[in-house]
Amino acid sequence: MGKGGEKGEEVGEREAQSRLYSWEEIRRHNLRTDKWLVIERKVYNITKWAARHPGGSRVISHYAGEDATDAFWAFHLNPSFVQKFLKPLLIGELAPGKPSQDRGKNPQLVDDFRALRKTAEDMNLFKADPLFFSLYLAHIIMMEALAWLLVSYYGTSWITTFILSCILATSQAQAGWLQHDFGHLSVFKKSKWNHIVHKFVIGHLKGASANWWNHRHFQHHAKPNIFKKDPDVNMLHIFVLGDSQPVEYGKKKLKYLPYHHQHEYFFLVFPPFLIPVYFQIQIIMTMIRRRFWADLAWAFSYYMRYFIMYIPFYGVLGSLFLLTFVRFLESHWFVWVTQMNHIPMDIDCEKHRDWLSAQLAATCNIEQSFFNDWFTGHLNFQIEHHLFPMMPRHNYWKIAPLVKSLCTKYGVHYEEKSLGKAFRDIVG
Repeated sequence: MGKGGEKGEEVGEREAQSRLYSWEEIRRHNLRTDKWLVIERKVYNITKWAARHPGGSRVISHYAGEDATDAFWAFHLNPSFVQKFLKPLLIGELAPGKPSQDRGKNPQLVDDFRALRKTAEDMNLFKADPLFFSLYLAHIIMMEALAWLLVSYYGTSWITTFILSCILATSQAQAGWLQHDFGHLSVFKKSKWNHIVHKFVIGHLKGASANWWNHRHFQHHAKPNIFKKDPDVNMLHIFVLGDSQPVEYGKKKLKYLPYHHQHEYFFLVFPPFLIPVYFQIQIIMTMIRRRFWADLAWAFSYYMRYFIMYIPFYGVLGSLFLLTFVRFLESHWFVWVTQMNHIPMDIDCEKHRDWLSAQLAATCNIEQSFFNDWFTGHLNFQIEHHLFPMMPRHNYWKIAPLVKSLCTKYGVHYEEKSLGKAFRDIVG
């Protein structure tokens, strides 16, 4: 039976490979109930599989009707393992003579980018330094301990509480950058260990959900700054972004808020309330609605630890106020750092660019320094991070000159600016 089953699979695979498709036909299968995509010239029907996709149904569905080769390599730590799941979905191949790239993308640029990725692999730039991440985790735990020791020795005066809040906010921000590393599978060689430590860092150290983060953040990486695909540019009618959205709102006479003053109310809405209000509500609702019970348990362990540590000093209401104030401080840090690389860049509807061009259009870098690296969690190398999301962050500076060279060769704009200018550009 085993041999017969294997032979049957082989025959089915050969039959599927014998079916040839054109890009025109593939592009028609980009509907909610009918989704095809292409990986390395092979055509897959992902209509039913999308709902079971570990990274969420949306991120894979965003590539329906398109070539997803570079996205596939960017997000999967063990592509050969994933191929096992792809085999039953195989329905054919691109017809001979049809280009490997869809929609007139520059094949030489695409090939050169893939050669750059191979160069990065040969340079061991996808290999993490265990000492770097161990020390990084240690400095976060030390800040948590320092905050508790501070209130233990000096009491709950306003000055002590403010200093303690700043320390905890710093710890939370840095834990946010660290969970980002594990979430992108950039630390351990095996996905399993990355997922386990990711749940510990984002759950126990931050009180958030790993699954919520994965499903949201990978959409951003797959289609950065693309309306209806990147959740980070879905501003719920509070802000209008880019060049086309203000025109669209104007034509439809949509005016939920005074958008000509959004550069002013930005300071009152986005930085202070994103984490303590919007994210907090969304995370809890997502964990309950989608039954992420393991994530809920990890988040519960964070709140248990926090209240055990601080209720003896501040009481229940005082501890809640302290937590809210820490989230308020962290939210400012998070918003300014994450938005400075994206909001000033191109924000528009889907343009079906190649991987390199799409990421460069939506991201920019901030000048390197020890402080900038630490303050932003190496997201000052946003371009390199978006091109190679599984690359350990301490190696971004090594690949950056090669990325710049490739961009220069093809006239792709590589933008780098100072930290101050990046903050000013958000408001602009």
